[in-house]
Amino acid sequence: MQIRKISDAEKGKTRKLYEEIFSEDSVSFVDYYYTEKTKDNTIYVVEEDGAVRAMLHLNPYTLMVNGKEEPSHYIVAVATEKEYRKRGYMAALIRTALGDMYQAGEPFTFLMPAAEEIYLPHGFSTVYEQEQRCFEGEGNLPEEWSAKRAAPGDGARIGAAAEKSLRGRAKVYAKRDEAYYERLIREYESDGGCLMICEKDGQIVDCLPAVPQTSKDRPKIMVRPVNVRRLLLLLELNYLTAVCFRVTDPLIPENNQVFMLTGTEFSGVMLMEGKPENSEGTLTVEALTKLVFGSVSPDEIESEPGVTVTERMKEELRKIVPLSPIYLNEVV
Repeated sequence: MQIRKISDAEKGKTRKLYEEIFSEDSVSFVDYYYTEKTKDNTIYVVEEDGAVRAMLHLNPYTLMVNGKEEPSHYIVAVATEKEYRKRGYMAALIRTALGDMYQAGEPFTFLMPAAEEIYLPHGFSTVYEQEQRCFEGEGNLPEEWSAKRAAPGDGARIGAAAEKSLRGRAKVYAKRDEAYYERLIREYESDGGCLMICEKDGQIVDCLPAVPQTSKDRPKIMVRPVNVRRLLLLLELNYLTAVCFRVTDPLIPENNQVFMLTGTEFSGVMLMEGKPENSEGTLTVEALTKLVFGSVSPDEIESEPGVTVTERMKEELRKIVPLSPIYLNEVV
């Protein structure tokens, strides 16, 4: 078995495995993916018996986290050829990708699981369910609204409106700009759909996909810390805070530290290396995810496996402002 990050020229070698595993995707969408998304993504592969037998794609996104731009990757197209499963290939790919993202200083990564239980052993936790909003005809819009199909060249205008809207209501979202929407327009068109611009008095008020088929299911998004220190430094506080705790992470050794977290509502989080004898408790990387992204409260955290907390630690953790609401509605 050989794991490696392949060159841009080699990315086409993974298409056969993609089409085999993700057979529900249309040929036109796969054409789009291997023309557009592979321009700037990273693909890790396992090669065995002279061919690609497993793969993992990292698609880059700039995320806005508490108003700051942060690099991140969306993990997609995780696949293993049927005859080569149960050999630990996926686990090895995830560990390799996490190590590289840690070295790049990325605070966290995210994915949309085919099944949550696949990724739970690797430290991922569900923190968000995607919104399923689609264009259902102009007759279903408010009376004052109009709609038109987005065309190439509309990306800058859509991006400015979306960024303004999301900035005021989400703490975590993918940065919206011209490049984001120009690519998204092509993405929907590749699969027989389009993006519709909704306007009121000449101003963009919404942007909705019009797609041939819609699902009432709400896809889940799972998150995993990559560089815990970087993630903690992005947090806001609502009061004077001082707490010392240990983080445990079986996949990224560098995250296994004792952190002394201090700060105020004005300074944000400040970190120092804590002394083990001063630690007030232990948070697993999964528990930290749930706490930071607001899916569990400090009062609920002690019921998580591998977690120990004192009452004083819980009191201090309540002063952390969760990274919520989240708006990560990307598909690939």
